[in-house]
Amino acid sequence: MTKLPSAFRFLFIAFCLLLSACAPKGPATLTVMTHDSFAISEDVVTAFEQENNVDVVFLASGDAGTMLNKAILAKDAPLADVMFGVDNTFLSRALEADIFDAYQSPALSDVPVEFVLDASFRALPVDYGDVCINYDKKYFSENSLAVPSSFEDLAKPEYNGLLVVENPATSSPGLAFMLATRAYFGDDFLDYWQSLKDNGVVVVDSWETAYYTNFSASSGQGPQPMVVSYASSPAAEVFFASEPLTESPTASIVASGMCFRQIEFVGILKNGQNRDLAEKFVDFMLGKQFQEDMPLNMFVYPVNQSAQLPEVFNQHAQVAEQPAGISYNEIASNRDKWIEAWTEVMK
Repeated sequence: MTKLPSAFRFLFIAFCLLLSACAPKGPATLTVMTHDSFAISEDVVTAFEQENNVDVVFLASGDAGTMLNKAILAKDAPLADVMFGVDNTFLSRALEADIFDAYQSPALSDVPVEFVLDASFRALPVDYGDVCINYDKKYFSENSLAVPSSFEDLAKPEYNGLLVVENPATSSPGLAFMLATRAYFGDDFLDYWQSLKDNGVVVVDSWETAYYTNFSASSGQGPQPMVVSYASSPAAEVFFASEPLTESPTASIVASGMCFRQIEFVGILKNGQNRDLAEKFVDFMLGKQFQEDMPLNMFVYPVNQSAQLPEVFNQHAQVAEQPAGISYNEIASNRDKWIEAWTEVMK
C-alpha cells in the first residue's frame, strides 16, 4: 500500500475531524422531576423538543412531599435537571434545603408579583388553584339542606358525617385545608377540629380516595356529599362527563377564608447537567403555549396573565375572592408542629 506523504496525511486527518465536529449531533436529554399529578399535552412537549433538539423525560416521583424528599436526598447527584410541583406549603423546605439554582426567567414579566414568593428566584411560579370544599348539588337539593357558608356551619348537627377531608400529613389538599382553618381560627384551630371530629368528619389519606370513593357526586355511592377538593373540580366534572352537561353536578364553597390558594413552582436543580436547556424549559413552562395547555390537563390556573382560559373554566370553575391569608414564612415556621398537633387531636 502506498504511504501518503506526511503533509497530506495531516490534512486528511484534520478534514476528518472537521467533518466529525460539523456532523449533526443527536438530541440531548432533559429530565424533569414531577409529582404524579403532572400532565401536559404530547404535542406541546414535542414542540419544545423539536425547537431545542432535546428529548424531555418526565420522572414521576410520587406526591409533592415525596418528590421533594427524593430531591433533597439526591441533592449532590440530582435525579433530574428541573423539578416541578413544589407548592407554597412546602416551598420553604425546598429553599432551606438549597436544592435549586437561582434563575430569573424573562417570562416572569407576564406573571403578577403576588405569585412570586421567592425573592431569590430559585423557585418560579407556574400555576395556582384554590383548595375548597366541593359539594354534591343533588344531595343538598333532595334533602332540602342548606349549603354551609362558613367553617362554623360544618360543625352543626345537620352536617354530621357529611364531610370527608384528607389527612394533612399525607395529602397536599388536606394540608391546604388545615392551613385555611389555622388562618381563620388562629390558635383555636385545634378546638375547631375537635368540633369537626365530634360532628363525624371522615379523614382519609389521599385526595383520590376522598373524591372517588367517599364523595357522593363522583362515585354516585359515596356517603359524604362534601369533600375537600379544588374550585376547578366542577369544571372537570363537566369536561370529563360521559354525557354532555350544561351544568356541573358539583360546586365549591368559596366563602371568605374558606379556601387556600395553592401555588406550584418550578426550579432548576443544583448540580444538574443541562443548565442551558433547563433555563429554556423553565421559560417554556411560563410561556403562553404551556400555560394555556395546563388547565384541561391538571385543572389549575395559569400564572401567565396573557394566557387564555378554556370556556369550561369560564363557565364552571370558581375562584375564591378572599382565600385564606397565611404567609409561606408562617407555614415554614409552624407546618410540622401544626400537623403533629392536628394528628394528636384527630387520632
